[in-house]
Amino acid sequence: MNALIFSGTVDGRELSWKMADMGINVTVSVATDYGAEEEGEHEGVTVLSGKRPPEEIVKLLDGMDICVDATHPFATHISQSIIYACDKAGVKRMRLGRPESVLAEGEHVIYVNSIDEACDWLMDKEGNVLLTTGAKELPLYSRLGTDRLFPRVLPFISSLESCEKAGIPRHNIIAMQGPFGQEINIALMHQFHIKYMVTKDSGKAGGFDDKAKAAEKADVVMLVIRRPEEVTETEEEIMAYCESVMNETDDKL
Repeated sequence: MNALIFSGTVDGRELSWKMADMGINVTVSVATDYGAEEEGEHEGVTVLSGKRPPEEIVKLLDGMDICVDATHPFATHISQSIIYACDKAGVKRMRLGRPESVLAEGEHVIYVNSIDEACDWLMDKEGNVLLTTGAKELPLYSRLGTDRLFPRVLPFISSLESCEKAGIPRHNIIAMQGPFGQEINIALMHQFHIKYMVTKDSGKAGGFDDKAKAAEKADVVMLVIRRPEEVTETEEEIMAYCESVMNETDDKL
């Protein structure tokens, strides 16, 4: 059995290794060299690095029995490309999901549907804002005033360039590679006098739980961006499907 997995996430890496251990020939596609580094090496897993347009994905699907979208819950652009390519290639597609947060909305937890909604809520509030939603979307926050914005981004040149283009003061940039535990989250919130944090509901694998616990202890208000709605499968469901396909193949031999 041959499988193509689009990953770049911890849960995608774990799935790819488990599938390879089942005897599946696994090809993992990640967007960047950093993603390839995080995927690591594992017997039975081939890693490809680089962003791919839909038609190139169609070519990669040649000879594949299944395609698993294990990208970040908010990576909607690549997910749409995968849907298109799988439909065109006639390959089974499954979407690896993550449990959503179970935080109750209240005084210290505010749910919004987008960064724009988060900015609308913050416009008449005073205090520093910790941004943990990525470097590419920083310009969307500019109307809040960049002096109060403290983006936490990956320590890449491209991330620093995004901060510079968005007008973020250099002394406000927190360039670090996670995952981050509660202690370092709390320390950063205290260090930069954070009153609000904007984050995405990225699940436990994305460090959401530790951010939420840290915000509660540091008395920081969390603005949580809801995930796009989509149909997903659990790791167990994906593994069970693969096992059924492999059993059917064995029966035909």
